Amino acid sequence: MWQLLRGRSREAECFKEQGNAYYAKKDYNEAYNYYTKAIDMCPKNASYYGNRAATLMMLGRFREALGDAQQSVRLDDSFVRGHLREGKCHLSLGNAMAACRSFQRALELDHKNAQAQQEFKNANAVMEYEKIAEMDFEKRDFRKVVFCMDRALEFAPACHRFKILKAECLAMLGRYPEAQSVASDILRMDSTNADALYVRGLCLYYEDCIEKAVQFFVQALRMAPDHEKACIACRNAKALKAKKEDGNKAFKEGNYKLAYELYTEALGIDPNNIKTNAKLYCNRGTVNSKLRKLDDAIEDCTHAVKLDDTYIKAYLRRAQCYMDTEQYEEAVRDYEKVYQTEKTKEHKQLLKNAQLELKKSKRKDYYKILGVDKNASEDEIKKAYRKRALMHHPDRHSGASAEVQKEEEKKFKEVGEAFTILSDPKKKTRYDSGQDLDEEGMNMGDFDANNIFKAFFGGPGGFSFEASGPGNFFFQFG
Repeated sequence: MWQLLRGRSREAECFKEQGNAYYAKKDYNEAYNYYTKAIDMCPKNASYYGNRAATLMMLGRFREALGDAQQSVRLDDSFVRGHLREGKCHLSLGNAMAACRSFQRALELDHKNAQAQQEFKNANAVMEYEKIAEMDFEKRDFRKVVFCMDRALEFAPACHRFKILKAECLAMLGRYPEAQSVASDILRMDSTNADALYVRGLCLYYEDCIEKAVQFFVQALRMAPDHEKACIACRNAKALKAKKEDGNKAFKEGNYKLAYELYTEALGIDPNNIKTNAKLYCNRGTVNSKLRKLDDAIEDCTHAVKLDDTYIKAYLRRAQCYMDTEQYEEAVRDYEKVYQTEKTKEHKQLLKNAQLELKKSKRKDYYKILGVDKNASEDEIKKAYRKRALMHHPDRHSGASAEVQKEEEKKFKEVGEAFTILSDPKKKTRYDSGQDLDEEGMNMGDFDANNIFKAFFGGPGGFSFEASGPGNFFFQFG
């Protein structure tokens, strides 16, 4: 019997040596196989479990490695390397408190052990990062949480909990591809991980893929029926989808008041869903524009582009509202933003139109000076000129102060300018199209308003204003 045991022991040592050789060559799979054979031959040898734990750690299989490391110290509580490996596994899996206990035990056995001292510091650092991250998550400082989790994951690379927290914060920051990548990596290893399913759903939800998001939330709740975050997100997603669809339906039916109310209710469901809320603001802005509440429409579209500065539809809607309210500089700015993003013929034309209206707005508004509509007929233009010319003629104000006389003379000249342009079809066409009137000899500084007045009213002697009593005037032709 004794010889049989010695034979098994020698054979186990042989397997261990072969395992060591493969480990040295970094062939960890073969090393694992030989350490397993050694354990099968001598299942009470602590060092064999310790060696296999080290191999499993190199393979990234920390949970299995933890089992072997724990078995090694159960067999031999004085096995320092066993305690170190147990602590390292705990730390890699994110259990820093348990890791501290293992490293403390190693230091009790060997208080000068440099590795144990360093790993104990690392474990305490991870606990501190966890503590800070928890407080920052409550403050919604998601960037700080991501920073803390990145630092913690340097020591705990296999901790799903840290990765999930990082992914959730990345989603809250709008960094959806990064968040999805982290969650997908976990799901490849564990397809039933409810937290990872929740994060995948959260990314889709925030990207306005609400129907797909609900599917992931439902799946997460199947895996973990008490998953509070998945439950809340699922409820919000369903409510948001329903309200938005109801609002769209009311809008299509022309019930703008109801559509406005529904979009407003939808905006109150989840302030964190930036992309969907941007669309809701834009939709409500469209409703306001239909109701001719253009300032409110502009405000809604401004909210939309603050939430999503790439949202072309919101810029276009706001630009049109700016055009409708004659805020041409703002309209040009929005159309420039749109055209820089999407260089289409349509967007180019919209920008060109806005630039033309801006140019026209900086000139004198001859229609406004005469007090007529832009579609006024020739007779309406003549009647308007007659009325305004008589109203502002300098002779009518000869008894007024010098300041009033100067102002009325200026208005009289402008009325003459306006009539000169709007009564001439060629000049009117150039004016309406935004072309420069000083081109082709139409210099507006070269004409005499009195000559235009005389030509309009006729007679070589013109006319004069006569007083018939205080404040009463009539004009008399010569």
